[in-house]
Amino acid sequence: MDRTPAPDGVGDVQSPVRPGDQPAPAHAEIEARLTVELATVVTGARRRALRDGDRQIDTAHLLHSVIETDPGVRAAFDGGPQLAKVLGYLVQRSIGYGLRWQGSVEDSGALPVMREPEVAGWSPSAVTAMENALARAGGRGDRQASGRDLLASLAADRGSRAVEVLIHAGVDVEVLAHRLGEASSRQVS
Repeated sequence: MDRTPAPDGVGDVQSPVRPGDQPAPAHAEIEARLTVELATVVTGARRRALRDGDRQIDTAHLLHSVIETDPGVRAAFDGGPQLAKVLGYLVQRSIGYGLRWQGSVEDSGALPVMREPEVAGWSPSAVTAMENALARAGGRGDRQASGRDLLASLAADRGSRAVEVLIHAGVDVEVLAHRLGEASSRQVS
């Protein structure tokens, strides 16, 4: 483990070391590139993970929080009934639907299995979703990612818990991804 100074200068934090001894991205590194709104999403996802007794933020936590926080994300869905159904599945997470996820690490296959998470407190799939959201924003020339960037990256990972929730709620993730892609291309123009 690499020991790096904490962002506030107090104490040390341990961060996993990637192959080739490259330090892993820290919470602060990822979160510094988020809009205020998306930073609020991460805070909500972290709070939800703690409340649910989960060790890590996963993609379903991010999905739940971004839907609740960002009106632009809510507008990407096919109206109120579809959105209500998605939120219904997400709310059920702590009372039944997501219980099979407790105690397990989400890994959709986007990263090698049996690896330490790249960012402590985040599932490998959640890290990948956030990195993809940042890359999507960068592709438009923006330094910071938005809620719609995050939703697009969540919908793109077919093996994630977020997509599992979306599919169970009847969301056509291909249509959602297309809708978000069109919105992104309009932002670039």
